[in-house]
Amino acid sequence: MKIREITLRHLKMKMKSPFSTSFGTMQDKEFLLLEAKSENEHIGWGESVAFDTPWYTEETVKTNWHMLEDFIIPAVLNKEFNHPDQVSDLLSSIRKNNMAKSTIEGAVWDLYAKEKGISLTKALGGNKAKIEVGISIGIQKTIDDLLQLIDGYTAKGYKRMKVKIKPGWDLGVIREIRKHFPKVPLMADANSAYTLNDIDLFKSMDEYGLMMIEQPFAANDFIDHAKLQREITTPICLDESIHSFEDARLAIELNACQIINIKIGRVGGLTEAKRIHNLCKENKIPVWCGGMLEAGIGRAHNIALTTLSNFILPGDTAGSSHYWEKDIINPEVTVENGYINVPDHPGIGFVPNKEIIRQYTCNEKLFS
Repeated sequence: MKIREITLRHLKMKMKSPFSTSFGTMQDKEFLLLEAKSENEHIGWGESVAFDTPWYTEETVKTNWHMLEDFIIPAVLNKEFNHPDQVSDLLSSIRKNNMAKSTIEGAVWDLYAKEKGISLTKALGGNKAKIEVGISIGIQKTIDDLLQLIDGYTAKGYKRMKVKIKPGWDLGVIREIRKHFPKVPLMADANSAYTLNDIDLFKSMDEYGLMMIEQPFAANDFIDHAKLQREITTPICLDESIHSFEDARLAIELNACQIINIKIGRVGGLTEAKRIHNLCKENKIPVWCGGMLEAGIGRAHNIALTTLSNFILPGDTAGSSHYWEKDIINPEVTVENGYINVPDHPGIGFVPNKEIIRQYTCNEKLFS
């Protein structure tokens, strides 16, 4: 399989409503789409999940464009690949820039599956016909607003509620949720907003039966996460800490967590995501697929990854209409009673809507 042409696009889409975390608030989502065409005229699609500001990782939309244009695309264009795993090996000399690498690697996986005439799910080794879906809820103006959202999402059948927390919006919020929804599967996502000085706060959360507390401390605080996990019964889930197989191995060895959130872009692509999945399965660490406010292409890759056997917890891959007035794929991703049906068509299983993509495109460049 040889890629003879690549189109890189910069898109900007307005979300239905602002999404707030301890990092900040977002309404306009900027991202990159990469379209890769093979000699056989098949087309694979990849989506960058980097934000326009470096609040989640050091990567941004602009740095991803730079890395793709100047280093990654030239390294991949017109190279012969027998399998997408070879992309990771080819790009291994480039330090970090995982979201940029994942953008092209995802397109190659989609392209590979289409060349083979199989679904991306099958190419990855997945075996689920449908996946469970949770919902991620940003920080709201009031607790009443949050409770109304949870009520609505519970009625729609979502299998788990994830609520964002930050200092001043944490224990009291969890207490109120539990008062109104005592049995709803619930987790709290701190996005690195706390330190070990807050250990008593997290001890207090033990009584509320949370599924997990996600990323309470900074990304490099493996030791402090391990200290906290020894002091609380609620499982810690690591997100921003896990950028590679080695990060996952270190976290498991230190007992820094009991659950790992795998995000394709954060770890550098589907190949590394599979390696982390397999490591966690061997060590009986359940995993789930986190969301990065993806448009349809990235959402489709998440669905395929979640079909692997150790993704036993509901992920963040909600339906397209939860985020967008109009997504960039046909059909859009839909949720039925908390489940997404996994497509079995070749590749990602969804067709990019070129007309909608053009409407959202700010800039594009062809490489051949």
